[in-house]
Amino acid sequence: MPINTIFEQSGQILGGVVLGGILFLALLIGFFILVRMFLRISAPNEALVFSGGFQKSKAEGQTRNYRVLIGGRKLYIPFVTRVDRLSLALMEVPITIRNAYSSGGIPMNVDAIANVKISSDQEVVGNAVERFLNRDLNEVRRVAKETLEGHLRGVVATLTPEQVNEDRLVFADALAKETEEDLRKLGMHLDTLKILHVSDEVAYLDSTSRKAIANVVRAAEIAESDSRRLAEQGEAENTGRGNVTRANAESEIARLRNQLRTIQADLAARVNAEEEKTTAAAREARARAEQELQSVRSKLEAIRLQADQVLPAEAERQAAELRARAQAAYIRERGRATSEALSLVHGAWKEAGASAKQIALIEDIEKILAAACKGVSKLQVETIHVIDSGDGKTLPNYVAAYPEILNTVFDAVKATTGIDVPGSVAGEGGKK
Repeated sequence: MPINTIFEQSGQILGGVVLGGILFLALLIGFFILVRMFLRISAPNEALVFSGGFQKSKAEGQTRNYRVLIGGRKLYIPFVTRVDRLSLALMEVPITIRNAYSSGGIPMNVDAIANVKISSDQEVVGNAVERFLNRDLNEVRRVAKETLEGHLRGVVATLTPEQVNEDRLVFADALAKETEEDLRKLGMHLDTLKILHVSDEVAYLDSTSRKAIANVVRAAEIAESDSRRLAEQGEAENTGRGNVTRANAESEIARLRNQLRTIQADLAARVNAEEEKTTAAAREARARAEQELQSVRSKLEAIRLQADQVLPAEAERQAAELRARAQAAYIRERGRATSEALSLVHGAWKEAGASAKQIALIEDIEKILAAACKGVSKLQVETIHVIDSGDGKTLPNYVAAYPEILNTVFDAVKATTGIDVPGSVAGEGGKK
């Protein structure tokens, strides 16, 4: 089979699949749109009423040509079935009655507030559908208000003003039970009922409250009087018992005081005896201590005498002996060292021969020169003025005069000591 033919067939198949998918998607979308158009969903606070067609339901033994749906969903057929909505929202209904005669013939004024709604009970909601479908909520509220006010008057007629005012919870429960049957027939449900205010035109409740207050005050005064009387009686009894107790306590205190005095006297005698024993023992101990102290003092005096006189004298004697031995050792060792030094010097002179004099002169040349210069140092020259004749020889001649000065000094040393310093240093002294 040619390749072109295969590609053409594959393209046709692919096109058919795509077209089929598009048609299926279009049909699916169309189906969802139709379902959405024909589907009705009930909110939690409303009821859907399907009427017409084949819609039927049973409630309280009766067959109805409509069906009520609460909180669900249902398909309907257009042009055949009709769908209406009925609100189940809570309605606040204020109730006010004036001059409603109570059981005692007293006209009463009552203000209350009720919370009413369309019942969600399948057995009852049909009554509301038949009476209030497609009607305004204000109309429903008006019917509930009139029904409750009528029953409120009937309940007030069965109660006394005191019961209406004092036990409002019982009053509200009686009203709820009284209106339950009629509200059920209307398809309604009473959630709560609260009595806000109760009054009367003839001030009966005020007088009753004043009477009750007077009774309470009288009872309080009687109770206060009884309490005061009981308190005075109890105080008298307590005072008598207190006096007896005080007398018994005083007698017991006197007895205990006597016992205390006896014990104190006994203790005082024992203390005195112990004090005397302690004093005698203290005197004896003091005497023994004094004897021991004198013995110690005599020993201490002997030790002090020995330390102050005997020991220092002995130490001085030993020190003088040691100093004498040290001085003799020092002189002996010094003589031995001097002898050894002279022996060493004599050996060195003998070993040096003719050069010994030269070495000694070199070692002591500073001393010889210092002794020779003592006479020269007595001559002081403060300022010397050099005048040059123009040939430039004056200053060199002055400088050259210093060696001559040294020669003069050396000549004086030779004339005085017989030592030729230059010759000895140069090694010529031995030849001469």
